Formats: sequence, structure tokens, C-alpha cells
Amino acid sequence: MADNEKNIKKTSIGGQALIEGIMMRGPKMTAMAVRNPEGEIVLEKWETEVSMKKGVRKIPFVRGIFNFIDSMRFGYKCLMRSAEIAGLEDEPQKSETDSEGNKGKSFGMTLLMVLSVVFGVLLAVGLFIALPSFLYSLLAKFVPFLSEDNRFLKSAFEGILKVLILIGYLAAVSLMKDIRRTFMYHGGEHKTIFCYEQGLPLTVENVRAQRRFHPRCGTSFLILMILVSILISMLIPASIPTYLRVIIKLGLLPLIMGIGYELIKLAGKHDNLFTRIISAPGLWLQRLTVLEPDDAMIECAITAMKEVIPNDESDNW
Repeated sequence: MADNEKNIKKTSIGGQALIEGIMMRGPKMTAMAVRNPEGEIVLEKWETEVSMKKGVRKIPFVRGIFNFIDSMRFGYKCLMRSAEIAGLEDEPQKSETDSEGNKGKSFGMTLLMVLSVVFGVLLAVGLFIALPSFLYSLLAKFVPFLSEDNRFLKSAFEGILKVLILIGYLAAVSLMKDIRRTFMYHGGEHKTIFCYEQGLPLTVENVRAQRRFHPRCGTSFLILMILVSILISMLIPASIPTYLRVIIKLGLLPLIMGIGYELIKLAGKHDNLFTRIISAPGLWLQRLTVLEPDDAMIECAITAMKEVIPNDESDNW
């Protein structure tokens, strides 16, 4: 048996593609490596912060909800910081102790960011929850075989439409140059984690040779949530009004997140027939969001990864 085969492992270390960089999050340390306008790698690192208590982290299905919220919150902060380092913000943010004019500008920018987040959430709810339900009800009035009383057909229709919306959205944004670069960094993140899990030295050559589709990925989590929502929607009586069906689905979102997280965690820890089946849709969808990185992007991933690998192997799954 080769030496590197003995060192194969599954790690809990995860990451996120940023603007011109990558963030890696380990059990003890978190690091982000971003290229500035001069092409230099700017490294920032700090102790990993987890907002939920240890007890909550061990409760199946519940921990997924808190992990999702924590990842979104922390990921957004890193994304904004990477934009600053990459030079996308032309002017540094003013301190709140500046003149009244600058205070007003700071408040205005904060308000704009909050409104953007709120609008994004409302748009996501509308596209992925409300639209499929209302569209099915509308079509059922004109298409004979689309019955309002068939909850299985209704759930399947809504689920397929959600998948098509997600694929169409990802395909559209991937045409944007900046987004494509971020998706390339995404590939660098995956390849670097694979290289580490294979027990190989973290070099550009070794990382480049790894596959780029990872079962423990945010893209896979999204598609798994949709598939889980299809199954759960089949339990909702078809006779209830459409608006009430939408409200119930919103209430079931925490449960769907919890189940999706457990499935992703299972796929990341084990390689068997079941995990391959549940991973397949996400691995296919990653062809849109995980692109082949260049060597400079791989260097960023390696730089961040080396800073978060613990000495006591506390990242073992």
C-alpha cells in the first residue's frame, strides 16, 4: 500500500470562494487569502468562532439550522472583506466619528445593504416557494391531468420547477466574468481540500491534479434541500388553499435545512451506495458553480488551507 493511501482521511475543514480569494475554516483557526490589485496575496487569520453552544452542535437536525445561519453570516463578512482587499471599493469606509455628512453616508450604505439582503430573501421565497405553488394552481385550471387534489403530482411539479429555476439562475450568473472567476476560486477550494484529504503535500501540482466536485459543498446542499422539500411537500394535504400551503412550507424550512445538513454531513463522512446516490444531483450541479482554477487561484487556496490545519488532527471526521 502506498504511503499516501495510508494518510487518506475525511476532514471537517470547509471553505468558501471569495472575490479574488478563498476562505478556509478549520476547527480552531480560520484564514482568508485574497489577491490585492497588485497581485499579492493578503492573508488574514483568526480563531474560529462558533456562535452556537456545544450542546446544540451535537443535536441532529437542529445543528444544521444554526450552522446554516452561522455560515451565511460569517461568509457574508468574509465576502465583504475580500471586496475591500481586492480593491472593488474605491474609497475606504469612513469612521462613524467623522463629520455628520460621513455619518449620513455610512447610514445610507448600511440601509442599502440591509434592504438588498431583505429583497434577496423575499425574491428567493417568491421564486422557490410561492411561484411554483401558484403556477401549479393556475395551470391546473387549464390542464386536465394537473389535479389540485393530487399532492404527489403537485409536489413533483413544484420541485422540478424549483430545480429548473435554480439551474437557470446559476447558468445565467456564470456568464458574468466576475462570477466565473469566483466559481474558479471555488474549484481551487475543492481541489485543495481533496489534496489534503488524500494526504499529499499541498503544492500547486498536487492540487491541480485533484477532482473539483466535492460532496460536501454548498451547491449540493441547495439541491438536497429542494429534493427534501419535494418529499416533505407530499405530506401536506392537497386540499388546503395555495396561500396556506406556502405558509406551511415557510414554517417547514428549518426542518428541511436540518435534514439537508445531515445528508451533506453523511455524504462528507462516508462513501457508499446511499451517499453516492444523494450526492449525485449536487455533483452534477457543481459543473455550473465549480470551475477549473488557474495556478494563482490554487496558490490562494493553499495559503489559506495551511493556516487552518490543526496539529492535533481535531478536524478528523
